[in-house]
Amino acid sequence: MTASLPDVQELSFEQARDELVRVVSELEQGAASLEQSLALWERGEALAARCEEWLLGAKRRLDAARAAADAAAEDES
Repeated sequence: MTASLPDVQELSFEQARDELVRVVSELEQGAASLEQSLALWERGEALAARCEEWLLGAKRRLDAARAAADAAAEDES
């Protein structure tokens, strides 16, 4: 892992997901040293958390849209 990796908080969902897939693949190969594996694991945890943030945000937006649609439907009744 190099210091030139972008900050996880700046990644889009797709970027974080794609990097997470790469990190998991690298860990599954088992060729990294213990130090490298720990760095990969930590990066993977941060990437997974970022993906979860994006997904929870999307769920909140969908829930809000559904609630607004339901409220509009009730107003029309």
